[in-house]
Amino acid sequence: MDPYPDQITSKLPQTGTSVFAIMSQMAREHNAINLSQGFPDFPVSPELIKLINKYMRKGHNQYAPMPGLPELREAIAEKTEFLYTAQYDPETEITITAGATQAIFTAITALIREDDEVIVFEPAYDSYVPAIKLAGGIPVCIPLKLPDYHIDWNEVKRIVNSRTRMIIINSPHNPTGSILSAADMLQLEKLTRNTGIIILSDEVYEHIIFDGRDHQSVCRYPALAQRSMVMCSFGKTFHATGWKCGYCVAPANLMKEFRKTHQFIVFCVNTPVQYAIAEYLQNKDNYTNLGGFYQEKRDYFVELIKGSRFKIIPASGTYFQVLDYSKISEEKEMEFATHLTQEFGVASVPNSYFYQKPVNNKTLRFCFAKSNETLEKAAEILCRI
Repeated sequence: MDPYPDQITSKLPQTGTSVFAIMSQMAREHNAINLSQGFPDFPVSPELIKLINKYMRKGHNQYAPMPGLPELREAIAEKTEFLYTAQYDPETEITITAGATQAIFTAITALIREDDEVIVFEPAYDSYVPAIKLAGGIPVCIPLKLPDYHIDWNEVKRIVNSRTRMIIINSPHNPTGSILSAADMLQLEKLTRNTGIIILSDEVYEHIIFDGRDHQSVCRYPALAQRSMVMCSFGKTFHATGWKCGYCVAPANLMKEFRKTHQFIVFCVNTPVQYAIAEYLQNKDNYTNLGGFYQEKRDYFVELIKGSRFKIIPASGTYFQVLDYSKISEEKEMEFATHLTQEFGVASVPNSYFYQKPVNNKTLRFCFAKSNETLEKAAEILCRI
């Protein structure tokens, strides 16, 4: 007899509900301030919303071209050249995606084969490893070095071998807020020279970088760019995570394979949103001022909690702040995060969730992409603990 459906063997047996969903649900149930999930609680630009409405009313409500609207791809090419002096052909090297997570999944699905090894640096955004496993690949996890979450390149050199097909990097880094330096990029360039290794560079927080630093995109480095797929997010950039609109840039040979898979996952992306963003990108201020905006949020939140017993781990980018609670509790991270949500009313995310093997560094991630009122209420509670 055929097996019943409930006897299906899971392809992801260790995977359950994401911690973001768990902590957000817990926050709702206990009426807690939600600093766990990475989304802003302030409005999207009224101008951008008007543009979407304009293009809806003009009748742009049907399928967009599979790679994305030509107007948006051209705007992205102009933006990438302006920021990184890198030239990408809108026709063959840029594809619009339903958010960066879809782009990441598509790239891994398209390029990773059975038993290919993929290097992942932990703590790591939670979609990387499941996507690798679903593609039949083998995730090879290398922990970032505390306390500043840097890459030990000597360790990477020891691990790279003939089966290494891809290295995933993420800068600015979720969940830690650390960034890769120019020296890091040169080390990566040297390490991958004369190899078939592909770089998947998750750069969704490219515009959210602080203290006068420059974002070191792989696009800046020609030898890296020729082997790299770069993932970016309009949702993060324009405070509109629910729109799920992002893009991938890559050399034509990699993009050809990416599109083969992309067309069977989503085919195309929200048409009026694409038109609106293409027009909105014409004003460079709409993305070049983002770092300053979020640095004010970071600095305000840090100042508010200076009197608390939490230790502040410096954030150089993203809209996440890592706090060390080792002077407060000996509890494991999920236990303390649960306690903090249920008993005190502030939800966060335990950084241990971003590792494949159990760790307990006594750190939690807090999202500061919130209104000042929200940050003030949360900080008042954190300072009482």
